[in-house]
Amino acid sequence: MKPHKQPVDIFQVFGDTPQVLTEVLQDGINLAVWRRRLPPQLEDFAALLVSLGHPLDDQRVIDVDEQRVPVMPDLLREAADLHGYEAFVADVTWLVAAYTCLVGAQRVGLRLRLLAGPMCPRFHVDNVPLRLLTTYLGPGSEWSPEHATPRGKLHTEDVPVDNIQQLDAGDVAVVKGEKWQGNEGSGLVHRSPPGQQGRLLLSLDWLA
Repeated sequence: MKPHKQPVDIFQVFGDTPQVLTEVLQDGINLAVWRRRLPPQLEDFAALLVSLGHPLDDQRVIDVDEQRVPVMPDLLREAADLHGYEAFVADVTWLVAAYTCLVGAQRVGLRLRLLAGPMCPRFHVDNVPLRLLTTYLGPGSEWSPEHATPRGKLHTEDVPVDNIQQLDAGDVAVVKGEKWQGNEGSGLVHRSPPGQQGRLLLSLDWLA
């Protein structure tokens, strides 16, 4: 007879330095958040980009190497003439490099989206190992603490959730999904924020 597997308590961690992101690799942690304040130059760039109101979606797969700076030619090229573009590209490049080191990736999926409304309005879990999310402007993603999460109803209805938490613009979050080994049934429950506010969102996925 197999021994009964004890349930693992699920936690979320927060910190003021990027080192906190490494804690998501530990068992029982399904969210690590670096609480950062964006430099004014990045805030201004994102605000100007959102104010233009043009739909933007830059989606690409990047071959990466922990020993080399990621190469992303023509990233969000529609915005290349805006003030602050170089600083924005440098920030995205740094995040890709940090994420590459965190997971030991060889290939990363990048997506930059300018959103006018919620993309995933219902609470859900991601069917991925680890996903990095950061919102440069607009409301951040909402998530549910484990004690307030009715997991059994996630795929059947629009579930009411108590004590909803929210990321701030500038926060860098690494979200553990259902495909992380040993995390089955414990992926972070989250959703896009409701409303029609403009958002500039970056997501990174570990593909290989």
